[in-house]
Amino acid sequence: MRLRGRKGIRESLEEQTDLVILDPRSLKGRWSELFGNDHPIHVEFGMGKGQFISQMSFKYPGINFIGVDMYDELVRRAAEKARNVWEPAGEETPPNVRVALANIDYAEEVFAPGELERIYLNFSDPWPKSKHARRRLTHPRFLDKYRGLLSPLGEIHLKTDSRSLFEFSLNAFADYGLQMKNISLDLHEGGVINEEHVMTEYETKFYGRGVNIQRCEAIVGEEALKQYQASRLDKYRL
Repeated sequence: MRLRGRKGIRESLEEQTDLVILDPRSLKGRWSELFGNDHPIHVEFGMGKGQFISQMSFKYPGINFIGVDMYDELVRRAAEKARNVWEPAGEETPPNVRVALANIDYAEEVFAPGELERIYLNFSDPWPKSKHARRRLTHPRFLDKYRGLLSPLGEIHLKTDSRSLFEFSLNAFADYGLQMKNISLDLHEGGVINEEHVMTEYETKFYGRGVNIQRCEAIVGEEALKQYQASRLDKYRL
């Protein structure tokens, strides 16, 4: 994907040191220090224009959010979105969200082992051709990275409109030995928006077209798995 951005986009990003991180490798292991607290850190890999990560940060002020993308123009748009979302609250700089310019292939150079509690993969490129399977963000080579970065409470949350990617991901999670939960083949069933979930730009568009949104959560951390196993039968008890 190639994006045609505005002139002076890099200069604009360089001026937003309060929100935009252009050298995220320098913060490896120090993200909590950047936020000034020890709140859990949730990261969206491939944040697009930033609607999801911005609204999540506003909805959950007790969590630190980082949006990651490799395109300057998307980082610019995400920064703009975050400021717009927080402006009504009188916050010139959103307190618990940062947007970072980085390639997910090098995520382990940006985050330290166990530094993240949750990873969001929203409407990632499905790379439908078999020869491109290794590029899918739920391929085992990425799962290896995520496992190293996630804490004992770590989880991966996936949303997609691509049935082929969803099927591939479910199989990849299973083959990797991950417990899955909250699997949905039609998140907004019957055309009714599931209000529990913040929607991305793509999700809003696809929902308007009547496209099914698939979603699941994969448990990675040992403590998260223990908590799930302790509670998983409750919903079946009458």
